[in-house]
Amino acid sequence: MSDSTRGALETKSEFDESRARVRRIAVPPTARALSTLADIDYADAFLVETGTASSPEQCARAVLDGAPLAVRANLQFGWSAIGLRPAIGRARKSILGWEIRASTPEFVLLGRDSLIGMPGELLFKRERDAVLFCTFVQHKTMVARATWAAIESSHLRIVGDLLEQAAHRLV
Repeated sequence: MSDSTRGALETKSEFDESRARVRRIAVPPTARALSTLADIDYADAFLVETGTASSPEQCARAVLDGAPLAVRANLQFGWSAIGLRPAIGRARKSILGWEIRASTPEFVLLGRDSLIGMPGELLFKRERDAVLFCTFVQHKTMVARATWAAIESSHLRIVGDLLEQAAHRLV
């Protein structure tokens, strides 16, 4: 992600995992099992305390579509810069360019294909008084692996800040 994306999302220089509403956790095996990627080479998980009964798809829309315009533009730019292709022509079947691959009352799985062999998925899963958010990435090429290695720490900060900001909209 670009420096401007980090700047638009971060209120601190680093994502603070001690924040009350958002915390990074180990990826639950049940969440990993929902991915449609052939292999998962990278995965992370965050728990967002919401206390709401919003559906996972509503939460995904609040996090992604509900972000400020500048943040959404920077996210789209960043995803494009790392070769993620947006879902095109399926506005009702996508959220901020992420194809809705599965949607149930318990979870929504979003995905993007990749120009460099790095397809990704985002999972929003209902938990008791919280939403589980996971990122899954596959590295099909050495370019994909090197690209992810270069952006992984930024990804974690940006996701943490994005979820923290969204948590206020989900309460």
